[in-house]
Amino acid sequence: MTAGRPLAPDRPPESAPVVVLSGGVGGSKLVLGLSRVVNPAALTVVANTGDDFDHLGLRVCPDIDTLVYTLAGLDDRGAGWGRAGESGNFMEAVGALGEDTWFFLGDKDLAMHVARTRRLAAGERLSAVTRDVCRRLGVTTRILPMSDDPVSTAVETVEGRLPFQHYFVRDRCRPAVRGFRYDGAETAAAGAGVLEALAAEGLRAAIVAPSNPFVSIDPILAVPGVREALRACRAPVVAVTPIVGGRAVKGPTAKMMRELGVEVSPVAVARRYGDFADGFVLDASDTELAPRVTASGFRALTVNTVMDSLDDRVMLARDVLEFCDQLSRPAAGRRASR
Repeated sequence: MTAGRPLAPDRPPESAPVVVLSGGVGGSKLVLGLSRVVNPAALTVVANTGDDFDHLGLRVCPDIDTLVYTLAGLDDRGAGWGRAGESGNFMEAVGALGEDTWFFLGDKDLAMHVARTRRLAAGERLSAVTRDVCRRLGVTTRILPMSDDPVSTAVETVEGRLPFQHYFVRDRCRPAVRGFRYDGAETAAAGAGVLEALAAEGLRAAIVAPSNPFVSIDPILAVPGVREALRACRAPVVAVTPIVGGRAVKGPTAKMMRELGVEVSPVAVARRYGDFADGFVLDASDTELAPRVTASGFRALTVNTVMDSLDDRVMLARDVLEFCDQLSRPAAGRRASR
C-alpha cells in the first residue's frame, strides 16, 4: 500500500501512452487529471456508448459528450454533466408542443446532437464524428467510442426491462434492479483504434476509471475483443474504485449492488475485474479492506480517490500512474485463475 504524494504542478507532462476505460461523470474527472499529468495527445479514452440513445429524433451520446465537454473546458462543473451557461428555451418550446421533456437537451448541447445525427445519417461512423468534434473543440486527447456499432444497455427491473436512460433519468433509478443486458454487444466490433491502443508498443498503463461497473464499464467489456485485449495487455492494468465508505461517489452503483445482492464495497468491484486487472485503487477511508483486495490476487493502493477539486484529480492521476509503474505484468493466464 502506498500513500499519495504532494501535488507538484511544475512537473512536465509525460509522453508514454496511457489508455483509460471510462463512463461519463466519474470517469471524466480522472481523465481530466490524467490530461494534466501526461501529454494529452498520449492519452486515449475508450468511452462507453451503451448509454447512447435517440431522443426527439437526435442521437445522444451522454458519456462521450461529458468527456468532450470536460476536456474542452466547456462542462457545467456544478451539475457534472452538460455544458456551462446552458439555457432551456428549446425544451420549453418543444414541451409546449406536447413532446417528451424528461431528458433535458440544453440549447448549446443541442448543437452537438444535431451535428452528430446529421453526420451519422450521412454515413459517417461515430468514431470519425467524435474525432472531428474533438479537433474542432481543441481536445487533443483521443476519445474512442467503444464501438461504432450500436450497443444499448437495458436494465432488468422488478417492473420489467427498461432502456438505460428511461431507468436512469426518466424513472430516477427508482425501480429495483435485477440485472443488465447489453443489446447488440455480441455482434459489435470494437471501435476504431480501441484494440490497437491496448496493444500499443510502449503503453505505460491501462486504467479502469471509477465509473459504474455495471452500466459504464461492463458494456465496454462486453464488446468482443476488449476483455481479451486487457488480459493480453503488456502494460499493467489498474482499476480505481467507484465505492468509498460503502457508498457510491456518484450515481446508483451502491443501490444496484445492494439490489443484486452484492457486497457494497471496493472488494466486490475489484473481483469483477479479476481476470484482467493487476492492481486496484481504494480510498484511504477503506484502508482496512486492502488486505481483502490483496488476498484476491491484486496489488492494492490506498489514497484519496474523492475528486472534489482539480488538484484532487491531478493528485489521483499521479498516484495511479506511479502505482502502475510499480507493477510488473503477470504472465498470461495468471489473472484468469483468480
